[in-house]
Amino acid sequence: MIMEYEGLRLKLHPQVYEPAEDTFLLAENLAVKPGDVALDMGTGTGLIALLMARKARYVLGVDINPIAVKLAKENARLNGINNVEFRLSDLFEDVEGEFDLITFNAPYLPGEPEQLIDLALVGGESGREVLDRFIDEVPHYLKPGGVVQIVQSSITGVEETLKRLEKVGLTARVIAKRHIFFEDIVLINGRKEE
Repeated sequence: MIMEYEGLRLKLHPQVYEPAEDTFLLAENLAVKPGDVALDMGTGTGLIALLMARKARYVLGVDINPIAVKLAKENARLNGINNVEFRLSDLFEDVEGEFDLITFNAPYLPGEPEQLIDLALVGGESGREVLDRFIDEVPHYLKPGGVVQIVQSSITGVEETLKRLEKVGLTARVIAKRHIFFEDIVLINGRKEE
C-alpha cells in the first residue's frame, strides 16, 4: 500500500507505524533549516526524515524496528532522496556526532511491547521509560543552539517532559497542540544554549 504526503510517496507495512495525526503535527512544524544536520529518532516509514532532507544537508533516521529501517530505505529510493541514511538503533545506541535538529515522535502508551509495531506506541510500564531515556541522553547529541522536537500525548505528562528537559539544560516549551479523541497531542521544542 502507498500513501502520499506533501509530494512524497510512501510504502507502508503492517508492522511499521503508519504516519498519523501526531506525525503530521511534527511535519507541519519542523524546525529544520537549510544546511542542517538532522536526526529522526524512531523514523518509522521515514516520512519525517525525508521531509527534513529537502532542506537539511544530511539526515540520519534510526529505528529499533528492523522492518521500519528497511521500509524507510525503500521510501528514500522511491522518492530519489540521497542525503538521508537509515540504520537500526535503540535510541542513541548506534548514533554518533552532534545534530542541529533531533526529532522524536515518542512511544507513550503504558505496557510492554508484544510485537514490532508496538515499539512505536508502547513506552514501558509507565509509558515514559523510552521518552525519559531519550531526554537524559539527547543533550549530548545536540550542537550548541540545536533543537530537539518531541511529539507526545497529554496521557504521559507534558509538564513532566518540560521539567525533565529543563533539568538536562534545555529551554523547553510547547509550540503546537492538537486534540484527538481523549487526548492532546503536543509538540515540544527544547533548545540547547549556544
